[in-house]
Amino acid sequence: MKKSSTQKLAIAGLFCAVAIVGSLFSFPVLGSKCSPVQHMVNIMCAVLLGPGYGVCAAFVAALVRNLLGLGSLMAFPGSMIGALLCGLVYKKTRNIPGTLAGEVFGTGILGGLCAYPVAVLFMGQSAAGIAFYAYIVPFLISTAAGAIISGLLLFHLKRTGTLERMQKSLD
Repeated sequence: MKKSSTQKLAIAGLFCAVAIVGSLFSFPVLGSKCSPVQHMVNIMCAVLLGPGYGVCAAFVAALVRNLLGLGSLMAFPGSMIGALLCGLVYKKTRNIPGTLAGEVFGTGILGGLCAYPVAVLFMGQSAAGIAFYAYIVPFLISTAAGAIISGLLLFHLKRTGTLERMQKSLD
């Protein structure tokens, strides 16, 4: 039990590092920095580690990205809600396409809607008007790109049997 927790913590740390470094490969969409690597990490955490580790990894990655000036405050609601939803979907269904859809819906729709109160509280009223209308589309674009990347990776890992071996070694 202790060995498994240590392994999961180490892998979550590696995923955080991948998300942080991956944020260097972002692209702007309507005033938002879209970082598909974060969404890929959310899905990989969901499948390998579960929703709790996924949310914690998303929070730490968003925090470090903000401290380093590589992200915006919008990274918190988007990545954390997406990580939670896709983690819960995978935990309940063990269905990869459903997990991908959970990430896209959680980050793109729910995270985009939650960007509004974050913008009101921390970024001022002018940013809030933009957030409500302009963050759902960029979040959807970013998370869809990340879902495609992770979907390709997961389906390849599943086809070769590697995914099952990885999951068994972490249980």
